[in-house]
Amino acid sequence: MTATPASATATAGPGDGLVRAGGVLFIVGAVATLVTVAPLFLGTKPFPTAAYLVCMLMAVGFVVAAAGVMRSIGAQRRQAKSFVPAASAARVDATAPAAPAASGEGADAGDGTAASA
Repeated sequence: MTATPASATATAGPGDGLVRAGGVLFIVGAVATLVTVAPLFLGTKPFPTAAYLVCMLMAVGFVVAAAGVMRSIGAQRRQAKSFVPAASAARVDATAPAAPAASGEGADAGDGTAASA
């Protein structure tokens, strides 16, 4: 497997946008979780229910990012399957046994030496 140059990775593949959006949602949810848990440790009045609902963005972000990864996996599998027929055809030709010669004179034995009579 060869490394891809940095310039070739500039294009976004399928699912990349979902992974980025999921990451942002996850971070927003994580920050909201830290903010809503802090009053419990500081002994101050807790935030309203809406603040706790924002914490759910962490789980939503995880699901969105996972959907993006699954979409990317599906696209890569479809791309890999499109290359299989050409690769398997070349492999079959390379591993196929040599066809027998019509006449025994001057025919190649298949090992690089000429058959002798």
